[in-house]
Amino acid sequence: MRDEEKDQRARTGLSRWALGALSGALAAFAALAVAELVAAVVRPQSSPIVAVGGASIDATPAPVKDWAIRHFGTNDKLVLELGILAVLAVAALALGVLAVRFRRVGTAGVLLFGVVGAVAAVNRPDSVGPADMLPSVVGAMAGALLLYVLVGRLTAVKPSPAPAEAATEGADSPLRADWDRRGFVLAAASAAAASAAVGVVGRSLNASRGRGAVTSRERIVLPAPRSPARPVPRGAGLRVPGISPFVTPNGDFYRVDTALVVPKVDATGWRLRIHGKGVRRPTTYSFDDLLHRELIERNITLTCVSNEVGGPYVGNARWTGVRLADLLAECGVRPPSRGGPADQLVARSVDGMTIGSPVEELMDGRDAMLALGMNGEPLPFQHGFPVRMVVPGLYGFVSACKWIEDIELTTFDSYDPYWVKRGWARRAPIKTESRIDTPKPFARPKSGTVMIAGVAWAQHRGIEKVEVRIDDGPWQKAHLAAEDTRDTWRQWSMPWKATRGGHTLTVRATDRTGAVQTEKRTRTIPDGASGRHSVVVTVD
Repeated sequence: MRDEEKDQRARTGLSRWALGALSGALAAFAALAVAELVAAVVRPQSSPIVAVGGASIDATPAPVKDWAIRHFGTNDKLVLELGILAVLAVAALALGVLAVRFRRVGTAGVLLFGVVGAVAAVNRPDSVGPADMLPSVVGAMAGALLLYVLVGRLTAVKPSPAPAEAATEGADSPLRADWDRRGFVLAAASAAAASAAVGVVGRSLNASRGRGAVTSRERIVLPAPRSPARPVPRGAGLRVPGISPFVTPNGDFYRVDTALVVPKVDATGWRLRIHGKGVRRPTTYSFDDLLHRELIERNITLTCVSNEVGGPYVGNARWTGVRLADLLAECGVRPPSRGGPADQLVARSVDGMTIGSPVEELMDGRDAMLALGMNGEPLPFQHGFPVRMVVPGLYGFVSACKWIEDIELTTFDSYDPYWVKRGWARRAPIKTESRIDTPKPFARPKSGTVMIAGVAWAQHRGIEKVEVRIDDGPWQKAHLAAEDTRDTWRQWSMPWKATRGGHTLTVRATDRTGAVQTEKRTRTIPDGASGRHSVVVTVD
């Protein structure tokens, strides 16, 4: 019987550790659910997942961040959140097992995670103060309490029916065989159900917080622009299967930013303040103020600095907004070339992002604007509603502030914006680039005539020509689609008499200044990738 007793104790011990791990998982679930509910009351950005995720993004080295964008694209934030949840899950399981033997230590570990979340929340750039700590603190307390209770059920001893039976159990141990199974099951099931309910309520409340913003967007009617975009010329869009459309639909337009939660700003309460060095008349504008000014409409191609050679983070849209230069001049701002003391405009987003742009370029006559509309409708939330900056010719990280709420005039020497602090350049004009859209890499077209086609861009300079090379052969001039403006991309195509075998197709563009797209490959950091796009195909 001695060996049987040992086997029974071993099985009981293993099951107890497993139930301890389950207790840790339930405690983490409860903590996150309660934190979600409290964040719905405070503000969604104070959620521990959002706060820790944002802090992780800020602390991530630029090369790693660029790698994530390159490999995960617009899903990089989802991958980060899943990674945080995975780490929390492992930690929760470990703390649950630890609590079986050291009950107070395990619960203290849960509280420690709450401290981490609270510190991250209160130190975010958009923090509103100590209230941002509440979701992490209250959630951690709920999780710690639940873990303490569940582990207590694992170590609780039911009354023995007879002294003789009790004597056979041996010395007291946290791994006794006569623990309160019924009490544990009831407590665990109740906790799981309650946590799920709390989480659903929290999500529902979070969603309701954005309804005012959604309603304000739905009620906006963009007036006809005083200066409309000219009609897109015939032939600007080539009818080649696989080529990017001339105008990128809103749903397909790339999104690269650091916001784990897309801000939902009510346009009726939105304000923009313009102030700083050389601003003789500091002014605050409402959304209606901008909406009733003279609006312009322009087709402008935007490009993200994280776009690799041949990458997808470039898109063309029709933007409607207010000339930024007019607003700055109204506030008494002069560019450096006319004696203005400020050479940098720092735009601040509602989520704390800072973007620095050169004042000279913003006021040199290009169609830099505060955009209110995109492709004929108010800005989508993910693209900056209610107002964002759009500046042709500059990469987004030095121009395209979304959810903007503040403009400060300063100098490059006195202030480094978000991306500059992380190793990116202060100034970043978009480089001359081109891309092969079709055929795709590793495609297997049939021999005969194959259409090679794609897009090229050199915003604010314009594209003069595009050339294609097959393997190591001579450069051949491609057919250029009609140009809309120098601020938009141009489609191109070239028929190719494809022969059987493997081939490398390479493209290069020349802009209107005569500069030829370089073949030298550089990384996206610090001011954008360069090189020539090529694809390898096998002709059957």
